Amino acid sequence: MAENTASQIDHSVTPDAHPQKITRTIVLNDGSPENKRQELLNYFHQTFDQYELLFETLACQEAWYEKAIPLRHPLIFYYGHTAAFFVNKLITAKLISERVDPYIESTVAIGVDEMSWDDLDDNNYQWPTVQQVRDYRSKVRALVSGFIRTMPLEIPINWESQAWIILMGIEHERIHLETSSVLIRQLPIACVKPHSYWQHCTDTGSAPDNRLIEMPGGSLRLGKNYDASLYGWDNEYGRCEVEVAPFKASEYLVSNQEFKAFIDAGGYDNERWWTDEGWAWNTFSNTDGKVRHPEFWIPDGDSYRYRTMLAEIDMPWNWPVDVNCHEAQAFCRWKSEVTGKQIQLPSEAEWYHLREAISTDQPRWDKAPGNINLEYWSSSCPVDHFRTGELCDIIGNVWQWTTTPIDGYEGFRVHPCYDDFSTPTFDGRHNLIKGGCWISTGNYAIKESRYAFRRHFFQHAGFRYVESSAMTNTSSNPYESDALVAQYLAFHFGESYFDVPNYPEACARLCHEVSGETPRTRALDLGCSVGRTSFELARWFQHVDGIDFSARFISAAAELQERGKIRYHLTTEGELGDYFIADTTEMGLDNIDTSRIRFTQGDACNLKPMFNDYDLVFAGNLIDRLNNPAQFLDMIHERIRPGGILVITSPYTWLEEYTPRQNWLGGIRENGEALDTYTGLQRALSKHFEEVRPPVDLPFVIRETARKYQHSVAQCTVWRHKTL
Repeated sequence: MAENTASQIDHSVTPDAHPQKITRTIVLNDGSPENKRQELLNYFHQTFDQYELLFETLACQEAWYEKAIPLRHPLIFYYGHTAAFFVNKLITAKLISERVDPYIESTVAIGVDEMSWDDLDDNNYQWPTVQQVRDYRSKVRALVSGFIRTMPLEIPINWESQAWIILMGIEHERIHLETSSVLIRQLPIACVKPHSYWQHCTDTGSAPDNRLIEMPGGSLRLGKNYDASLYGWDNEYGRCEVEVAPFKASEYLVSNQEFKAFIDAGGYDNERWWTDEGWAWNTFSNTDGKVRHPEFWIPDGDSYRYRTMLAEIDMPWNWPVDVNCHEAQAFCRWKSEVTGKQIQLPSEAEWYHLREAISTDQPRWDKAPGNINLEYWSSSCPVDHFRTGELCDIIGNVWQWTTTPIDGYEGFRVHPCYDDFSTPTFDGRHNLIKGGCWISTGNYAIKESRYAFRRHFFQHAGFRYVESSAMTNTSSNPYESDALVAQYLAFHFGESYFDVPNYPEACARLCHEVSGETPRTRALDLGCSVGRTSFELARWFQHVDGIDFSARFISAAAELQERGKIRYHLTTEGELGDYFIADTTEMGLDNIDTSRIRFTQGDACNLKPMFNDYDLVFAGNLIDRLNNPAQFLDMIHERIRPGGILVITSPYTWLEEYTPRQNWLGGIRENGEALDTYTGLQRALSKHFEEVRPPVDLPFVIRETARKYQHSVAQCTVWRHKTL
């Protein structure tokens, strides 16, 4: 075991850790399979129990359904969301085939990070009762426990292991243990109650004076190998070589007391200390004329009180201030002006350089070398309590904002079962936070974790500042290096090849043609990819829902809807490629009212109840990529008005990678006789639909490289929902 740097803590004011709170991240490459199975089962139950204990702090029924902030769902969503995640990922990985509760799983599946496609309108939800979600969580607990006990397990556990999906669910719930605690902290105080498990620190007083400490430069390698011994999210893997120039770092995190000087200097009223984005947030958030101050400060006459997760207390001036990235950046600009030094937030690499002083990591420490992992309190504590060398709070207490927008390292790749964990945040709008906070557990608490939030979001996050000449590239194009998204951007918005018309546009025009005399009020584009057909349908339909399972596709479509342009990179040959711009104006889409379109990430086989009452549903090249196409065809009539139209296109390229052979609609022999997919469609749809016209072929071409193209032909069938 590495040297335990926690020995440098002043234990004279450190309470006994709570053994029942302390959990350790699973080590993936040691022990026997059966011991690891039991360890994994224990870790799952500890996580599930701890999450439920957090929600015991809610004082009344209303607290479950009140939004703490408009940009998040009410807590009932998050209570069910983490359990539904296990089911959804096990289904995605094809490890189970049946849902526990389709309604709950569609209702609480998506919508947690204020992406432009998140649906945060409560009018679109009929939330389940608390008891319904409790019962649901119990069923999921039994399902996952049984799965862990019976799944094949080998050591080491890696991305291909079934156990990886379980760890994904566990670590996801530990993320929401923290993010839900922030929402609870933002609820009105009457909505919460004290709890013996969640007690705040009582050590308060005046803050020490901060000072800058010299830090030598050095070479760093960021990123971890795919055979690393601890679970990681996709953005942690890869490689990045960095040279860190010498810099100076503040001895302490910025305390409430130190930040008060910024407020007293008119910090919230002086535009020159804010970025343009930060000033826009500041002025928007303070239009009511109230005193401007950090989120968890409570004005009290000429002074302030302070909101912990469950209480309002006298201001702990020696605790770290909780702020968003805009506030931290403004403080640094003010500090630069006051001191004449180049003060800024540390870069990701500079934080890692500081982190090298701690030679151990969770789960290998005996006692945490910082206020982290719930090993001490359920709140922050004094900024001078946990010292490592010349610095305090290198990890823990509050997260530390950096100046670095998150992006993937060289070698980054998404996990096929969770393609929307990182890539939607590679947009230049999400800055990395490092070091963890008092409630950071599991993967959150390890050295190599990489999490990022929008700069206006609040976490249990503060900052330390550095005097540094390091510059950070804050421009980012989220998908220029995502080969599949770029390929489909070119397919939808790029040039045509071999005299084959643009396929998404041709599909939209066919939908317009066959809709005939039916109303054109609402259309649904299922499997919308990067959105061209949705844009085209908005020429004629008053409202269009574009839904795709892939967050990477939906993010690109939403970017085009919002900005009208998106850059992408296409391979020409080998490592070479060219940059292109998808431009809605150049595509002749500038005369379309894009506000008619709503892009949403979703599962075609388990749509939210709000997606209904459509005049037209277009399922483009979708059915042969579904796990259970018959299930989809059996329910789609419920989403279409009587007399409404269903248009299906597909090249019928059945692959077991997407659809188990027993679920293929066609391309098989049944009782010795050939069954084609068109016949399978007729059989599946005849109960609720009548065929409008004979099938037609629609060719399409997808460019892979400058000299390689997929030239395919989809069959298009058109169906009318039978009237009663």
